[in-house]
Order: sequence, then structure tokens, then C-alpha cells
Amino acid sequence: MLQLAIIGGGVAGLSAAIYAARYGIECKIFEQKAAGGQIIVSANVENYPGVPGPISGFDLIQNFEKQVKSLNVPMLYKNCINIRGNSDGKTVEFDDGSQIEAKAVIIATGASPRKLNAKNEAKFIGRGISFCATCDGFFFKGKDVAVVGGGDSAIDESLFLSKLVNKIYVIHRRDQLRASKILQEKAFNTPNIKFLWSTVVETVNGEQKVESLALKSTKDGSSSILKVDGVFIYIGLIPASKDFCPPILDDKQGYIVTDSRMSTNIKGVFAAGDVRVSPLKQLITAASDGAVAADSVNRYLIGLS
Repeated sequence: MLQLAIIGGGVAGLSAAIYAARYGIECKIFEQKAAGGQIIVSANVENYPGVPGPISGFDLIQNFEKQVKSLNVPMLYKNCINIRGNSDGKTVEFDDGSQIEAKAVIIATGASPRKLNAKNEAKFIGRGISFCATCDGFFFKGKDVAVVGGGDSAIDESLFLSKLVNKIYVIHRRDQLRASKILQEKAFNTPNIKFLWSTVVETVNGEQKVESLALKSTKDGSSSILKVDGVFIYIGLIPASKDFCPPILDDKQGYIVTDSRMSTNIKGVFAAGDVRVSPLKQLITAASDGAVAADSVNRYLIGLS
């Protein structure tokens, strides 16, 4: 029986693997798609301690992966769909019909971008609608685009796009941004970024690709049409927890509830990173969660908790 199964190969999962391996815990990472999670699409990471200059999310994750590989922790590309068991061990089930037995499990499945739920949105995903400016920004070089959202991700990606596109319209449902002050200042001082306050997207228009957006004011209900060639959406996250909750306890938004030791309501099952309830979702907190979760697993395995 495997000592520890880590579900998810993002920052929290990789951090957990590093700490678990150093404790001498036999562990494996099970990742559905690719290591790194959301951060691999970030053009620049400037707030990770010990990394003074800008580094791409992809390059940062490459460093994480190298460290994990140096500790001989394998990563298997499998999609976990269920965890069941008791205090004697857990059965981790995958969508290909296979399963493994593990004494403990860390859920580090992260979260995925929340969609607008605007009319025609699904039709144009990949045809003008994107959730990754770093991935798709080049295709809109010299064109006009919209960025929906007001947090760090929305403004950071707007700044990235400002070097490629003609004009950016930042559409935000409120009358002020939630992004950090330093990002706000940069955006306000970027000539080709324009802000559309107190506005939501109701419909995405076009034939084969995005051509315009039907907008509505959240203040007076007035409508308008904005001609753009692309839309980049950054309005929050949906935790990847539905395959585990219930029986694992989550909150109303689907984030897994843990204590300060990353323990869930199921003994021997822990959660770390963006998938769990936490006041801040950043690289540094995901890495910290992973370390704490690994330490908790170590204590669990030797009978201290």
C-alpha cells in the first residue's frame, strides 16, 4: 500500500511532494492534465519570495518539477474521480477504471476559471473567448480586446496584453478594482487600457468568431454594444472538489473545509492549495499549504494525530 497519494500536480501538490519525500514518505502525484496548474499560463511572476526578477509561471513550475524529480517522486497522469476508505487506508479511484490503495491522501486539485454565463459564451470559447492571455494573446496582435474582471489576474493579464493589442477594454461589474495597488497604478498609466466601470457582459455576438459584446450597466440598466475581436475572462475560480464532496465537507462555494493542519473531516484525507477554504489564494500560500499538509501526513502516519 502506498503511503501517500497526492491528487493534483500544481504548486500545492508539488510542494507537498517535496516535503513528504524529505520525510521519507513513499508518495506519488496523480495529475489530470499537466503539472503546474493555473500558474503555468502567467507571463510574469513577481511576488514569489526568493525570485527577485520576473519569471514566467511555466519556468517557475519547471524548477518545482526538477526538485520533485530529484527526490524520485513519480507523477502519473490520471484523473481521480473518487476517494473512499476508512482509517486502515484509502482507495483512490480513477476514470480509466483503475485504483490504488494509500494510507493517506492530499487533495491538491486547485480550481478552474469561472465562466461569465453570458449568452453565446460556450459557442465562442476558443473562437475569441479565452481564459489565458499568455496562451492566446499573440492571436490578437494589433486588435481590440476586452478583459472581464477587476482582480489581480485581470489587471496583470491586461498589462501583458497591452504590449500586443491595439486597445483593451477592462469590463468590471463594480466601480473600483480589487487588484493590488501597484497593478492598478500600472494599468491606469497604460495608455491603451480603458476601463468600463459598473458593467457586465450579457451577450457575445459574432458569426464564426467574436465580433462584439452586448453590455449592460449595473447602475442604470442601460445597454450598449462594444466591438472587440477577443474576450479574456478573469472573474474568479471554481474549486475542483465535486468528485470528493460529499463525504468530504465543503463550504457553499465548493471549497474544501480544513483545519490549520490541512485536515479534512475524513481522517487521513488532507487538502491544500486553491481547492480549500482560505483567505488568500497565491503561489506562496499554495506552497505553504502543501508543506503543512505533508507534515500533517507524517504525523498521521506515525500516530501523532
